[in-house]
Amino acid sequence: MKILVVDDEQDVQLLFQQRFRKEIRSGELHFVFAFSGEDALKVMEKMDQKAVLILSDINMPGMTGLELLKTIKEKYVKPPPFVMMITAYGDEENRNMAKSLGADDFLTKPVDFTLLKNKLKELT
Repeated sequence: MKILVVDDEQDVQLLFQQRFRKEIRSGELHFVFAFSGEDALKVMEKMDQKAVLILSDINMPGMTGLELLKTIKEKYVKPPPFVMMITAYGDEENRNMAKSLGADDFLTKPVDFTLLKNKLKELT
């Protein structure tokens, strides 16, 4: 499964690579990282829409995760990628807005990687 992780905090890449070391080595999961909404759209163009799951932070400078979500849901319809938004704890306003824009699921920061792994298993 190809997963695009979008977050302006670059240390997220190392964290995901450490937490999913086994799944990456086995080829079960393939992660691609983008550090802004704008970069995420460029990556998606290059991937020819092969990302089946997109994990995106909501609060990013420039294009926010909500703006990215809206663009993804409008532009990438076949097959529609599964978009999981990452929200700050207690950020109900953004969560509700993301839901109305078509977010498929949510995670709360700090990310519970056990929960994320369980959610990924449900998708495969």
